[in-house]
Amino acid sequence: MDDDDDYAQARASMLAEITALVIFNCGRLGKAALNRRVLEALGEVPRHAFVPAELQACAYADTPLPIGCGKTISQPFIVAVMTDLLDPRPSDRVLDIGTGLGYQTAILSRLAKHVYSVELIEALALAARMRLARLGCTNVTLRVANGRQGWPEQAPFDKIIVSAAPQEVPPALIDQLAPGGRMVLPAGPPDHQQLLVLDKAADGSVSQRKVFAVRFSVLEDTAPR
Repeated sequence: MDDDDDYAQARASMLAEITALVIFNCGRLGKAALNRRVLEALGEVPRHAFVPAELQACAYADTPLPIGCGKTISQPFIVAVMTDLLDPRPSDRVLDIGTGLGYQTAILSRLAKHVYSVELIEALALAARMRLARLGCTNVTLRVANGRQGWPEQAPFDKIIVSAAPQEVPPALIDQLAPGGRMVLPAGPPDHQQLLVLDKAADGSVSQRKVFAVRFSVLEDTAPR
């Protein structure tokens, strides 16, 4: 699953569109440009490797795409914004909830020390594991589990990112966030979801801010049959 030159122009166009959308949304984001490391990671990770083969021609359009099991890969702009808000550092241990086929996970693997990724649906987790291995993401550990429960055996985490929306922030995830850590996730009822940034202070207190309205798949407790 090499980074094919055929997609180079499409990837460049994707980055240009993300850059323009960030400028357009600078009032809500509080900045007019994304972190250079985040843009470099987006430029390096082949999004076409994380969508079904029949959709690879559309891989760099700024839109969510179906990946099977009733789930989608998030639009590139949202992936970029959430990653930038998370602010992963090279020394960070990151908990990634909702692996899907592994696109967000692959980007995080280039920005953090280690990524612990949790996916509820076994078929997606198996496909993600193969894709991540082919891309050489050796600093990722993946398991099939209920994301609401996090990964207590590996806690605490410096950063937590969630790619599906609970109605309320799961308490287990707050507990597993290290003091000084940050969590980025969508939350709220299906028609009123907001992208949230939570910061945990050294004393354990948590502050929260809303970024803008989003629409994500619901963070489920059990895998669909």
